[in-house]
Amino acid sequence: MAHFIKAHYHPFLFALMTLSAMAELGLTAFLISAGNENGTWPSPRYHALLILFLFNAVWTVAFSTAYMLWIVDGAVHLLASIASSVIWLLISSVLWGTAAGIMHNTRSGGNCARVPPISRCRQSLTVEALGWTEFGLCLITMVRCIRLPASRFPFE
Repeated sequence: MAHFIKAHYHPFLFALMTLSAMAELGLTAFLISAGNENGTWPSPRYHALLILFLFNAVWTVAFSTAYMLWIVDGAVHLLASIASSVIWLLISSVLWGTAAGIMHNTRSGGNCARVPPISRCRQSLTVEALGWTEFGLCLITMVRCIRLPASRFPFE
């Protein structure tokens, strides 16, 4: 328990990243499966983009869970270092920001105002929203990880 208290609150940011990526993983896996089953893709680009989102979600679930557990456990090996988590967060930020930005220009349907609550338009909008959420969480967590060493040694 002492390691958990010492870790401050950035393990919770990694936990939020994990949970958000799990939601993205489920939604994109469903959309890819449904699209493959019905053969209804708005464009090949949209299909490839969903696969990118699926990759990002798996990547984020695997690594953010590992970092969260290493932080809480107090691991001191190379992969559990602040530098490695900042590098991973930088790569993840690029992946999520790129995917969400391209999705914004690729998905059709605008703001989905006159479509049923359960529709491809709203599902695509949710994929994009979760992508932007992951992008923001990556940036916030990266800033927190960079500021962590400085917060351990405050100026007196």
